[in-house]
Amino acid sequence: MNRGLLYAFVAYGCWGLLPIYWKALQSVSPAALLAHRMVWSLVLMAVILSARKEWAWIRRIDGRAVLTFVAVALLLIVNWYTYLWAISAGFIVESSLGYFINPLVNVLLGGLFLGERLRPVQKVAIAIACGGVLYLTLSVGALPWIALTLAFSFGFYGLLKKTAGLNALEGIGLEMAILSLPALAYLLFSGDPASPSLLTSEWHITALLLGTGLVTALPLLAFAAAARRLTLTTLGLMQYLAPTMQFLIGVYVYGESFTADRAIGFVLIWLALAFYSGETLLHHRQQSQERTLLAKSLAGG
Repeated sequence: MNRGLLYAFVAYGCWGLLPIYWKALQSVSPAALLAHRMVWSLVLMAVILSARKEWAWIRRIDGRAVLTFVAVALLLIVNWYTYLWAISAGFIVESSLGYFINPLVNVLLGGLFLGERLRPVQKVAIAIACGGVLYLTLSVGALPWIALTLAFSFGFYGLLKKTAGLNALEGIGLEMAILSLPALAYLLFSGDPASPSLLTSEWHITALLLGTGLVTALPLLAFAAAARRLTLTTLGLMQYLAPTMQFLIGVYVYGESFTADRAIGFVLIWLALAFYSGETLLHHRQQSQERTLLAKSLAGG
């Protein structure tokens, strides 16, 4: 198997299986779990950066970068806390919907904030997805706020990181550095009864809490390795693996409700993704052919 594909499967496979990991820590409050994830992610990132001797990027950080990453870190808090709470409360299916919607949110934000022109089929895909969200709202009687919070917080997170000038490893290291002190203060002084001590909790809870850094860093590193070896088109199509796995885990492992009304809303959003993915694939293929023809004409000239 192509190594890039292998890394992508590792990244998206890890993200797809995360609901099972967080469910195993259901006795820990989402706030405490979020704090542990931040602290242990920072520890692991520091070890990795030290092993790779990649600290030179710190000299490039100025006041603007710090402010940008403070905003990025706050968006990450919103995204991670919403996701952890949703898993704990039994909303895995709706959280998967957020990550199905996210690629379309990215296209929308690119058009609104980066001046990227939306192609006609992309506009149709966004319209169909909005129709799916509207149908879910009307049929269920409530806005799918978990899905929308996850999709838009991660969309704005990616939008800000585009302007930050740091790679994935450096960026997450700085984000965790910003967040780790308040996270550590929460663990030490909050008095949260569902925030277990590493010294007094059961051994498997301690092991899983220490592992939160690993389950955060491993897929990020695998994704970075995959991104260097695969085209963005291939990577973009593979991103649906994670929410698909989460959806199946929610329905078939934890028995979450998936009514006919919810199915119709999901099908509309899946249809939007099919339009978007198919058009993206054809567009990149057309661009590749045009570049090949241009190169041949230049060589012939």
